[in-house]
Amino acid sequence: MKKLLIPAVMMSMLCGSVSAQAGWLDFGKKKSQTRNPIVLVPGIFAFDTISGVDYWYKIPAALESQGAKVFIPKINSFDSSASRGERLIEQLENIRATSNGKIQKFNLMGHSQGGLTARYVMSVRPDLVASVTSMHAPHKGSPLADVVTGMAEPGTLQGVSFEVFSNAVGDLVNLMSDNKQDKADVRAMLAEFDKAGAAAFNKRFPVGIPTSDCGQGPAKATVSGHDIRMYSWSGTSTVTSGIDLSDGLFAITSTAFDGPNDGVTGQCSSHFGTVVKDNYRMNHLDANNHVLGLVSLFETKPVTLYQNHANRLQNAGL
Repeated sequence: MKKLLIPAVMMSMLCGSVSAQAGWLDFGKKKSQTRNPIVLVPGIFAFDTISGVDYWYKIPAALESQGAKVFIPKINSFDSSASRGERLIEQLENIRATSNGKIQKFNLMGHSQGGLTARYVMSVRPDLVASVTSMHAPHKGSPLADVVTGMAEPGTLQGVSFEVFSNAVGDLVNLMSDNKQDKADVRAMLAEFDKAGAAAFNKRFPVGIPTSDCGQGPAKATVSGHDIRMYSWSGTSTVTSGIDLSDGLFAITSTAFDGPNDGVTGQCSSHFGTVVKDNYRMNHLDANNHVLGLVSLFETKPVTLYQNHANRLQNAGL
């Protein structure tokens, strides 16, 4: 009996181990499988893919490898968040209409201005939104907008030249991203991120914004009868890899700030809803795994942050 018992016990332990391992592998494949699809909303210079380079570098594939359903909308490169939001609503409605009732709401995840675009959609069409997450979004504005506006005031020769050049670049980005519907409007974008413009936007769409200078916003809100969860995260570094072209750019732009920032967004300005973390060792482009994955070796990889957040949404029933 002992001779038979020992192999039986060992076999039981082995099967249990194999079963547990199989369960873990199965969980890994479904870790990002949220109840509602994830929509990745781009920020300024919005595009999906240009010349084989994705705005969300390797992030959609990483999420889909763990069971997520991911959509990437076509959004104007330069425009107000309201105009961008209306274009996003059109695409969400189309996805919902063609899903045969399988899709009702979405988890919106917006980088930079994409966070404000998602907030607009949440406020005017809450029936489409299960959650909003912003990454490195300047909810309370960015001093860079004030600097640019001051250097290129509307109506001046410098201002007109700036508008013509910037809108030409924006239109080219739209064209290369196969977005032929929208025309770039750099002034509409800038007007939302200077001090006065950001305050006006937040007055119109206050849901999720902290009431204190650097506090957290509410974890959830009910908008026209629809419950919506809200999250944010951001970084406070500019030079992160040392070999990334964006490091030098953000080292310069960060001089416009008084406190910690990522080169475009101040630490406190990024706060919205539940603040997951606001001091990752990341700059503004590291947030979407750029440039081409050249990010800090001493920080959680951006791709992993998105996978972990999808799992957070999953656990919240979203």
